[in-house]
Amino acid sequence: MELRHLRYFLAVADERHFGRAAQRLGLSQPPLTVAIQQLEAEVGAALFLRNSRGVQLTAAGQALVPAAQAAIDQAAQALTAARDAASGQVGRLSVGFAGTMLYRGLPQMLRRFQAEHPRLQLRLRELSSSEQLVELQHARLDAGFAHVAHAPEGLAQLLVSSQPFVACVPAAHALARRRALPLTALAGEPLALVSRSVSPDYHARIVGACQAAGFTPQPLHELQHWLSVVSLVAQGLAVALVPAALQQAALSGAAFVPVKDPHGALPRYETRCLWNPERDLPALGLFLAQVREVAQAG
Repeated sequence: MELRHLRYFLAVADERHFGRAAQRLGLSQPPLTVAIQQLEAEVGAALFLRNSRGVQLTAAGQALVPAAQAAIDQAAQALTAARDAASGQVGRLSVGFAGTMLYRGLPQMLRRFQAEHPRLQLRLRELSSSEQLVELQHARLDAGFAHVAHAPEGLAQLLVSSQPFVACVPAAHALARRRALPLTALAGEPLALVSRSVSPDYHARIVGACQAAGFTPQPLHELQHWLSVVSLVAQGLAVALVPAALQQAALSGAAFVPVKDPHGALPRYETRCLWNPERDLPALGLFLAQVREVAQAG
């Protein structure tokens, strides 16, 4: 049974006249008559009673009207769903992020994206940068915001933000009263930072910057999250070098001081949006357009 035949049938049923139905459909009457005859043959019963004044629905025709309309509506909905999916207007995206992105505009960007694309569902997963790389490579994430110096092979990247590291010290510490301090001022202090397993790149680069300044941090406290690092400092148990955005966490007991770094020993803390460019996911294209807009504005 063709949808075309059902549309023709509904037009005749509505007009109760073959000539008017043909005009409404933009057809000549003979092809319409043939199409109705083909439908009646498929049904196995007459759908209309013809007379000189027009047509009337038979019992079979009356029963077919709601079913035919439902089939037409369902087909239209299916086409709309397919078109929306093809344009990225519906679906679901799984997005990973490292915790510090909560202080770098991620919530605002997500709210705006959801407001502009209300039928797209965003599933957020807080993961370390190394965990995101694994999930992206196994297609368990559609996009991720990771703190990496470059994208691994097979993943595309977009630099979202770049910020300096600052010294984080207990508020009661003498260093907290300084306007700025050299990296050597942290020598001899217990240092806290994210563990090597969570962020091997920045772990190595921070330790390397300290060594370039002439000291190796001892003891070295390794934690799972930057916010945990700041919390440990706030308790007076360590000092740290942390991304500047963590000042927005406003944890009582922690003070933040700019670091004098004339030789560029300290890296910048870079956030990149990563994704697999080979995936056919129109919704991802819309999401990346939003990310690019935010990155350019920043």
